[in-house]
Amino acid sequence: MADSKKVLSVIMGGGRGTRLFPLTKERCKPAVPLAGKYRLVDIPISNCLNSGFNRIFVLTQFLTASLHRHINKSFHFDPFGAGFIDILSAEQTEKSSAWYEGTADAVRRNIVHFNSHGHEYILILSGDQLYRMDFSKIIEQHISTGADVTIAAIPFPVSKVEGLGLMRVNDDLTISEFVEKPKDPAVINSLTISDALEAKLTQKVGEKQCLASMGIYVFSRDVLNKSLENSMKDFGKEVIPALLGKSKLYSYIFEGYWEDIGTVRAFFEANLALAQPLPPFNFFDRSAPIYTHPRYLPASKINHCDIDHVVIGDGCLVTDSKLKHCVIGIRSILGENADLEDVVMMGSDYYQTEKEVLADKAQNRPAIGLGRNCRIRRAIIDKNARIGDGVSLSPEGKPDGDYQHGVVIRDGILCVTKDAIIPSGYVL
Repeated sequence: MADSKKVLSVIMGGGRGTRLFPLTKERCKPAVPLAGKYRLVDIPISNCLNSGFNRIFVLTQFLTASLHRHINKSFHFDPFGAGFIDILSAEQTEKSSAWYEGTADAVRRNIVHFNSHGHEYILILSGDQLYRMDFSKIIEQHISTGADVTIAAIPFPVSKVEGLGLMRVNDDLTISEFVEKPKDPAVINSLTISDALEAKLTQKVGEKQCLASMGIYVFSRDVLNKSLENSMKDFGKEVIPALLGKSKLYSYIFEGYWEDIGTVRAFFEANLALAQPLPPFNFFDRSAPIYTHPRYLPASKINHCDIDHVVIGDGCLVTDSKLKHCVIGIRSILGENADLEDVVMMGSDYYQTEKEVLADKAQNRPAIGLGRNCRIRRAIIDKNARIGDGVSLSPEGKPDGDYQHGVVIRDGILCVTKDAIIPSGYVL
């Protein structure tokens, strides 16, 4: 078992999150709500804690207020375990006044903070992925092989590797080639898994596979420091390829569920998959729970509803409604005769008082939540949205783009932006 005190975990807060816009309009990617009650950043943090690694840095840059607030409210450590979560935002120094320019640049500019804590290994993670992994196993393999760098890799069918970094892995798990997001079919086919490695995989898919980088790296301390003594900005595009043939690079093969939630469609589909009878990601695994902010909300009240494959968060009020294949977030309020199908509703940050609801009525403004007689299809409703009575929303037959009242269609998914106000009777 690896000594947890020798490991520092570093979670990358991500860039501007343009592919996940408008969900990142007012927040960074790791702060995007997930599965009715969580945030994306809860996944890597929980994986670290469940693996026994409780010294964690989160590197942030864009729209970080909600992320900072969530982490500060969610994770607290006793003074005896030496655990912490430190949030490191981009800062001006004597050496640089610029923003982080990539994953490697972000780590380079914070090495001074890492080195103030005793460690031998750095575990580098992404903040916008959905998976469950015991990181102690990749650390143990890193130590046992004498690796300088270990890269977590997942087998992917050749038909689905677009946009992923691929590697050629020898039968002893050493890495001999790494190509960041190749597009040439000939290059992709040249990187398929060898027959010997294929035989060791527990999951058979019926077509050739490649090993794709999960964006999870283990670096030995001295190797990381030396590999960043340059101006390289990104691990996948520059640092890892530059280390090939010079350092000992190994692959750690992971065969569990993993989803890179980098686009609106990926986010939408990953959430709705949780409503399946046997979802690919199991939030009910008591051996490795996912931790989040304890809000102490009341149980949800569901009255006279027709519900089919739905996840409902805490503190919701749903009356006389029809819900099919939906994820309903915390504090969601749905008026009578709501008809939702394939909808991710993130809920609300607070309950309105009776006085506030009356003030909204006086101003002819919908209250937070969903009004009566609404019909919504294939949509994401962001937090604190106000949707009036008789609203009908669907992206079917409509092009991507911006529409009225804070409605955006992206990747074929209709998004109601955070704090949007949609008047009664609006149809799209």
